[in-house]
Amino acid sequence: MKLNELLLAQLERESRATRETLAALPVGRNDWRPHPKSMPLGTLAILVANMSSWPGMIVEGDELDLAATPAPAPAESNEQLVEAHEQAVALSRKALSSTDDDRLMKSWRLRFGDKILDDRPRHLIIADTICHLAHHRGQLSVYLRLNDQPVPSIYGPSADTSW
Repeated sequence: MKLNELLLAQLERESRATRETLAALPVGRNDWRPHPKSMPLGTLAILVANMSSWPGMIVEGDELDLAATPAPAPAESNEQLVEAHEQAVALSRKALSSTDDDRLMKSWRLRFGDKILDDRPRHLIIADTICHLAHHRGQLSVYLRLNDQPVPSIYGPSADTSW
């Protein structure tokens, strides 16, 4: 199997659970956080919605400077979150479908201004990015539980769902 096919399959596997988690979030609670050190729900939700675009950005670009990247505003509705996620997945799906192993083996850099945070082959950073998305989606599932919202099935049934 080619690297792009492997990464695309991983992205597709995560997409459903991400979509369902975003759709289940409580509306009007963008400023809610479980702890002062935690991200506000709206900030975390838009991050999760947009993270599926990162594999495409990694394929197409050579680096990302977080210091020069403004944080997106929280969405005003679950529909906006789901739409942002769907657009992000489409962008990455297109980029991954049209790339090859040679490109994915080339280095990509994550920086914060002059500080290099990561510099490795694209395929490794993309795989880690998809895992990082799952981590933040897991945070959102905790936010759901703490807001008395049903938690969707992610890798199996939750206390609120069945197979």
